[in-house]
Amino acid sequence: MIRHIVAFELETVDDEARQAHIGRMQDALEALATLDEVESIIVRPDLGTVDGHWDVVLVSEHRSNADLEAYQAHPEHRKAAEIAGEFVSRRAVVDYEY
Repeated sequence: MIRHIVAFELETVDDEARQAHIGRMQDALEALATLDEVESIIVRPDLGTVDGHWDVVLVSEHRSNADLEAYQAHPEHRKAAEIAGEFVSRRAVVDYEY
């Protein structure tokens, strides 16, 4: 199994806009759970209790690296990434096998 973790830093500083952006990201990205290449996917905001933490995290699981690559190339993933990318200033990614 491959776990794919993406941390996002959002551009906005306004809390109301931040919450709206996170909601849109969750809707777009969690909808990818229906893809055959995805075992699970979750998108959640940081608790907001520590300064310096990133704003949002995506954690997805895939049966193999080939499935992860197919997921990333999938047209639905590209659409969701475009929506999420509207609000993101930086992202960090880690993929590991377990």
